Amino acid sequence: MDDTTPLVRAVQRNCDIADARHAADHTLCIFLLKMREHYRWEQGLPLTASLPKEEVGDWLSRREALWEEVEGAELAPLPLPSGPCGPFEAEAANGELLPLGLVYGAGLGRGGRPTFFLAELAREERRDGFPVLVAGRELARDMAAPPAMLQGETITVRTDAIRREVWSKVEEWQWQHRDGPLDRAMRLFDAVGDGGPEGLLERVTTAQVEAATLHEVGEGCAGRVLGGSWLEMQAALGCGRPEICLRAVRDLLADALSTLPHLAAAGAAAPIHLYFAHLRGLRRELASDWIAAYERFHATGDAAPLAAAAEAGAIRWQGAAEGLLEAWRSGEAAITAATEALLG
Repeated sequence: MDDTTPLVRAVQRNCDIADARHAADHTLCIFLLKMREHYRWEQGLPLTASLPKEEVGDWLSRREALWEEVEGAELAPLPLPSGPCGPFEAEAANGELLPLGLVYGAGLGRGGRPTFFLAELAREERRDGFPVLVAGRELARDMAAPPAMLQGETITVRTDAIRREVWSKVEEWQWQHRDGPLDRAMRLFDAVGDGGPEGLLERVTTAQVEAATLHEVGEGCAGRVLGGSWLEMQAALGCGRPEICLRAVRDLLADALSTLPHLAAAGAAAPIHLYFAHLRGLRRELASDWIAAYERFHATGDAAPLAAAAEAGAIRWQGAAEGLLEAWRSGEAAITAATEALLG
């Protein structure tokens, strides 16, 4: 399948519509970084290739013109062999596409932003009862490109999107070596094999695919604990500070239920350092006890404090999530006060 087929064109058009409606949601710096990587993907350029500034500028102008053209368009159904399929009906679409070696993803990201992709299927797995679809080369994508998604009970992990995200971390490490989780992780990954930057990229990508899978398993477990009311609350509150708080709490609960205990049980230093390199922003502020446990691990090599922190975190963040649900049921003033208390 190539980019001229009706299915690829339909998915890519929906991706372009989503980008047109939500490109302005990003800060200028994030926007430019995402567009740079989107250009690299669209042109099929290696991650290590230098980008021609003038050509990128011309492409960006054409892309903005395209967005103006499609911003008001409706998202289109997917042309599948059995007939049209709604753009958010990923499970139904994959029922036809998986036997063909393809995987489709659709969902709502931060702030209710639609996101879509179509890729070659790399493999299928099961983790803790959850089906896992691992995507390979991407045939259609938007600039948001979330690395993994939980759709119903099915987890979709995007290897290509993760590889591109990892390369930005590799570049960051190459530009400035600082003694922190990222530097510690990269030095260990770099020391265990050869292959130059490409070999390093693949080793870190493999670890990050595993971490993304573990997190989405945790999301699934958190969903079973919290029920459908959590998604209702999130939809009702919309975007802004409350949504940031809700996402941070659920992310920490998911990691306490799955990611952190699995990493601690394995005890491998590089993936643990990599996890804490990605623990940033509000999640890092809220999980100060995890940071303390990580520093003890770094000092001693003993992962037991991390396992204990995960166990305590599962209790703490389930309680926090249930408290937010109770506040939401009590009314707008209560949920606003509850989220602001967590946000500090």
